Order: sequence, then C-alpha cells, then structure tokens
Amino acid sequence: MTQNLVSLRLATDDLTAIEAALDSLEQRLTGLVGLTPDERRQLTKMGDKSEAFCRQAVVTLGKHSEVLPRNFDLDEYRADLAALDALRPIIARMQRLYERMVDTETALGSDVMVGSLEGYAHLQVSGRGDGLEGLREALGARFIRKRRQEPEPAPGI
Repeated sequence: MTQNLVSLRLATDDLTAIEAALDSLEQRLTGLVGLTPDERRQLTKMGDKSEAFCRQAVVTLGKHSEVLPRNFDLDEYRADLAALDALRPIIARMQRLYERMVDTETALGSDVMVGSLEGYAHLQVSGRGDGLEGLREALGARFIRKRRQEPEPAPGI
C-alpha cells in the first residue's frame, strides 16, 4: 500500500472499555436535554457579548433579590450558570476527541480506498488468466458510469 495515514487497532478489551466509558457518561449526564430544530430557533441565546451581561446580572440580582418577583428562583438561576461553567470544559474536551475521531475515520477510509484502487489496478494487470476475471469484473462495476438519458421532447413541439 502506498498510503497509510493511520494505523489503528481496537482490541475487544479496548472496545468494551470504551463502551463502558460511554455508558458511564450517559448515566452521569442524565440531565442533558435534546432540542428540536424549532425549539433551538425559538430560544433566546446567550452569545459571547451577552455572557458578560449575564454574569453581572447574576451577581447584581443575587445582591438585590428584593427587586425580583417571588416566583423568580434565584437558586436555580445561579445553578444554571454553575452548570454551564462545569459543562463547557467537558464539551471542549469531547469536541476535540470527536474531531480526532472523525479525522481518523476519514484517514482510515482514505487508506482503504487508496489500497483498494491500488490492488484493483494490480488485479487488472496481473490477474489475467488466473481465474480472476469474474472478481475483476465485479470490482470494476464500481467504475461503470450510467449514460445520462436525454430528456424526451415534450409532445407537440
């Protein structure tokens, strides 16, 4: 093979441990929610510029809770900010891991594709007369292009 971007071996023990770790994450993160696209669109979002405002509001409203209505849950408000602060580093770490997994998947797919093309090219040259014609034709089906059919003219034109 002329290309080998990545060499990854996942033993059964490794896969079992990874599945257990994912199970543990799912069990520990039971409070996570799933939003529909419509729900996401309708939410008021806190962007980078708004975050300073929100953090100052938590401090200010905490010091002057008497201005808030009775049904305003100040403890839940503070807990939401604390949970946001706790969740962000986990998201960043998982996002880096996810990106590396996707990149590795892409590299592995590329390695397999390059190896397959290289092997197929050798099969075309060296495999003649070795009883491999059927296999070569089966592999070659990947490269057969269907002709584009011309659209039929509309009747009466």
